[in-house]
Amino acid sequence: MIVGAGIGGLTTALCLHAAGFSEIRVVETARELRPLGVGLNILPNAVRVLCELGLEERLSANVIRTAELALYNRHGDLIWSEPRGLSAGHRWPQWSIHRGHLQSVLADAVRSRLGHESIVLDSRLLRCRPAAENRVALDLHSRAADAVTSMVADVVVGADGIRSAVRAGLYPDEGPPPGNGMVMWRGTTWTEPFLTGSSMIVTGDDRQRVVLYPISRDPESGRVLVNWVTGRPWDDDDPSARGDWHRQVPVSKVLRHFGEWRFDWLEVGTILAGAGQVHEYPIVDRDPLPQWTFGHITLLGDAAHAMYPMGSNGATQSIVDAQVLAKALATGDDPGEALRHYEDQRRPVTAGLQASNRRMGPEIVIDIAHQRAPNGFTNIEDVIPAAELAEISNRYAATGRFDVAAVDAQQPVHTRAKTESRQS
Repeated sequence: MIVGAGIGGLTTALCLHAAGFSEIRVVETARELRPLGVGLNILPNAVRVLCELGLEERLSANVIRTAELALYNRHGDLIWSEPRGLSAGHRWPQWSIHRGHLQSVLADAVRSRLGHESIVLDSRLLRCRPAAENRVALDLHSRAADAVTSMVADVVVGADGIRSAVRAGLYPDEGPPPGNGMVMWRGTTWTEPFLTGSSMIVTGDDRQRVVLYPISRDPESGRVLVNWVTGRPWDDDDPSARGDWHRQVPVSKVLRHFGEWRFDWLEVGTILAGAGQVHEYPIVDRDPLPQWTFGHITLLGDAAHAMYPMGSNGATQSIVDAQVLAKALATGDDPGEALRHYEDQRRPVTAGLQASNRRMGPEIVIDIAHQRAPNGFTNIEDVIPAAELAEISNRYAATGRFDVAAVDAQQPVHTRAKTESRQS
């Protein structure tokens, strides 16, 4: 039983199926799966998993293969750039993709391979608890029927996001996700391509930040749909609004702070102004946990390790979690031991990323550049030596295990043949 039909939960269902399991069910609070959200960056270690699941053709038809990451100061001076995905020597690309497109493709694949009934909507988890014979009992509430249904599963995977009900049952005194006093505004805008046409840029200073990257391209006009994210300290007069994760706000709220941002090579404010909708989110995460697995219950994705949105690792790490979890269950004899093995592999990696992202991840170079040269610079070498910049980038890639060597060394998703042999 997988609780949560987001990116991590749906990928887990597909990885388990690829590993030889067939009795899989995904329960989801929402009454329907709608293609909500804006853009995501999926790093090569997670793109490899999606490709090995046979999803490359459907997904890649509407993605941008990210070619570079470029970091700039508030004045548009280049601090650091590096090739990404195939351009960096990976065998798999880095994808910039609309979250709704990714979720829709994953859900369609789950229903096609496991049956339409494998995703159960309008099922909010009330509680899960140990049951007889090392199983887990779940109570699920349907709003439409206003009824509670009880079910029993061999294994429960909590993939239900940063406000996870599974996690809350395991850690009832934890409280709400902590924030860093920052707010994000997010939107998408159709515009002309910039830089390579497949570039992801981050620009700003030590207080304000703008991230822009294209997530799809119109083949006729050549224009691109740019996902953008802005971040700054929260000064909203309505503190009650901070609990609303999908609050829609007028674009004028963003332009008040970022409307005048423009460089010789990019009209940042104009791109922001062209958004049809703008959503506001608090920047929050979760503290690393000392333990994910309790008996036959474990956590995955944001439920286990929600992190600040730095370095393109949120959805990426959820997808990698799914692959490691499926592999552990397929090759282990005892589910509880397999879940602990999964946790032993993944918890140190994600805890390291959570800590790094609280320090701004690879974007820390923007803070450093501003602190050392607040009025800009002519030569970045006069501000930050190239070796220091490279060390920051390489250390973060190693922490998240998405450097070329680590991605090439990943275990493949498919273990069906070995599983069937063991079971027989």
